Amino acid sequence: MANLTGFKRDNTSAYIEKHPDANIQYGVDWTDYLNSGDSVSTATITIQSISGDSNPLEFPTDAATDVTISGAVVNIRLSGGTLDNVYTVDVKITTSDGDTDSRRFRIVITEKTL
Repeated sequence: MANLTGFKRDNTSAYIEKHPDANIQYGVDWTDYLNSGDSVSTATITIQSISGDSNPLEFPTDAATDVTISGAVVNIRLSGGTLDNVYTVDVKITTSDGDTDSRRFRIVITEKTL
């Protein structure tokens, strides 16, 4: 995907490192996957749950508020996460042309320092 600011890539997939206290928005740009003139109409975000997780990765408010769409970009605000856990976030979209697609990325919860 294009323009994944802050994302890294390894041999598995794209991921981002997040501090457990961070409440931050991530943008997933679908431009490279859409036909010319097409845009994202709806997005459904699924965050992997981990059994017994005391501080799960979650939407700070709710999906209706914390997921926004701007053209081909889906913005997802996430908070929480337990240190050293790795969560999978699944982004499923429907476009204005009626196409559907899905991509996944990981959030790695780590202590971040300057």
